[in-house]
Amino acid sequence: MSNVVVIYHSGYGHTKKQAEAVAEGAKADLIAINENGEITDSDWAKLDEAKAIIMGSPTYMGSVSWQFKKFADASSKAWFTQKWKNKIFAGFTNSATMNGDKASTIQYLITLSMQHSGVWVGTGLMPSNAKTAKHGDVNYVGGFSGALMTTPSDASADEVNVGDLETAKLLGARIAEFAAKA
Repeated sequence: MSNVVVIYHSGYGHTKKQAEAVAEGAKADLIAINENGEITDSDWAKLDEAKAIIMGSPTYMGSVSWQFKKFADASSKAWFTQKWKNKIFAGFTNSATMNGDKASTIQYLITLSMQHSGVWVGTGLMPSNAKTAKHGDVNYVGGFSGALMTTPSDASADEVNVGDLETAKLLGARIAEFAAKA
């Protein structure tokens, strides 16, 4: 088992691609929250044993998906006993528009990690914000608190932006470095 676990929900496959990039960067175990908002007992054990948990959800209506929320509510069992206290946390999200209220989703993930008495770590990446910047650049969406991805609503999962995937991979690598020191 890796000392980093990526847990995510993906409704249409875009956030799955982002989660895979984060997991690749972190050399992490990957846990998918199913369409009913559930994970296995083995998955809960991986989360309990991990040094770092990276959470991801698409941004739907300004927050996480209901499936992710169901997982978050079920994590209250770990909260009650403080099983995840002092773990490193990070997060990522995807929406169809440049803003798409992704900040609300990242804030939700930060709050969840704080409720678990965790330590949140952001991207550590400067934004790609010069006139010459292109959407394929790293951190083009400008996320500091978490990895942000923008995928048009009519794009397939195979059409996610390579710069956003590289941003996700770099977030994963950063969290792996923190977990190795923990």
